[in-house]
Amino acid sequence: MDTFLDERIPVTILTGFLGSGKTTLLNRILTEQHGKKIAVIENEFGEVGVDNELVIDADEEIFEMNNGCICCTVRGDLIRILGNLMKRKDRLDMIMIETTGLADPGPVAQTFFVDDEMQSKYKIDAIITLVDAKHVLQHIDDSDECKRQIAFADVIVLNKIDLVPTLTLNNLEKRLRSMNSLASIHRVKDANLDLKYVLDINAFDLDKKVELNPVFLQEELPFEYGGIYSFTKEQHTITFGSGPDPSITIAFIKLPSSSYESFEAAKKRAILVFSDYAQVHEPMTFFTTHKELHQFNVEKSINQFTFQPHDEGYYAVFTQHGPEEFDMCIQYNGMNISSIENYTYAHSHSHDDEVSSVGIENEKEVDLKKFKVWINFMLQTKGMDIFRSKGILNINGSDTRLVFQAVHMLLDASEDRHWRSSEKRRNQLVFIGRNLNRLEITEGFEACLVN
Repeated sequence: MDTFLDERIPVTILTGFLGSGKTTLLNRILTEQHGKKIAVIENEFGEVGVDNELVIDADEEIFEMNNGCICCTVRGDLIRILGNLMKRKDRLDMIMIETTGLADPGPVAQTFFVDDEMQSKYKIDAIITLVDAKHVLQHIDDSDECKRQIAFADVIVLNKIDLVPTLTLNNLEKRLRSMNSLASIHRVKDANLDLKYVLDINAFDLDKKVELNPVFLQEELPFEYGGIYSFTKEQHTITFGSGPDPSITIAFIKLPSSSYESFEAAKKRAILVFSDYAQVHEPMTFFTTHKELHQFNVEKSINQFTFQPHDEGYYAVFTQHGPEEFDMCIQYNGMNISSIENYTYAHSHSHDDEVSSVGIENEKEVDLKKFKVWINFMLQTKGMDIFRSKGILNINGSDTRLVFQAVHMLLDASEDRHWRSSEKRRNQLVFIGRNLNRLEITEGFEACLVN
């Protein structure tokens, strides 16, 4: 009797709240002598991408996704990367997806079940959730993402056990078990876990996930709004205010008519379009709608763009976020253009809007003594609100990168590798938390720079 051989590529989803140790575990996986060819897909929350620099040099390929949370709308980046990996002739043994610490893993996993081609090429091996034994109790009650990461886990890695007493660990494990009775739980220090517990374990069970969340397979779209607009073949303007992200992505799809049927066809088209590369625009620039997908950077005081439809008629306009979140306004000859019809697509989950990030990036040298005084003072005084901070520093008088990472007030800094001759020496820092004072953080770091 022939045995069914599943040739799909296994996917491991690595999740866990900010600072739980995901990158540390990922680095352990990449340095093990397992002989597997791994593609790593990374996503992080923050204005400056740092995590890709913290992953060790390895033979594995690293794909960094755009800033933003992949769980929100199953971002086009994830779909595009997976689609490109499907077409490769050389066989991959597995894929690791390291999500942002603010991601709900449910919609990430859902990506592999809403498309027939995805299901035929990939299978989820397990959702691995890291839990910071020292700090998780500060977030578990007021963060829906933290709860979902634990609830959806197939394996829970209870990390940093050396930082808390045994009694606390026992009570915490009981709490985790009450939230997820099916996952295996492993207590570790420094994310040091035998990989037989996390790789090729075939632990993901779709039926159990649906039982946990009945709307698990409900369609998650890469946009929150769609509207039908009538455009002439002349110049129009589109303006934005500030919004929840530093950019917004919009698709302009030409319709044969303004009917509901043509809009539904455009909606299917938009799902594919959002998985393509967007044309990026800075304020006060011009574009045409020949290219369907556009990303608008909206961090300036005046965020106005000029565009010319490639043809006169009806267009379906799909926006990554709701237009009202960015005060989006489309005008022709100074007059506002309203949509003829509009549709909203709500998501089954939401994020803590109070959580934000402050990113810093420059090529100046840092005075190490000044930086140590500043970062220690800031974390001691503001550490309850700063969930996660991390960065790579260009230290004055040193040829070695300095890496620092902190979770609340717990700080670790160490020398990394030497700067390569082919790379720019620069500082990259990101702070994630609540009630962050951008000016205070930025000026504080700038005071540590060598003049």
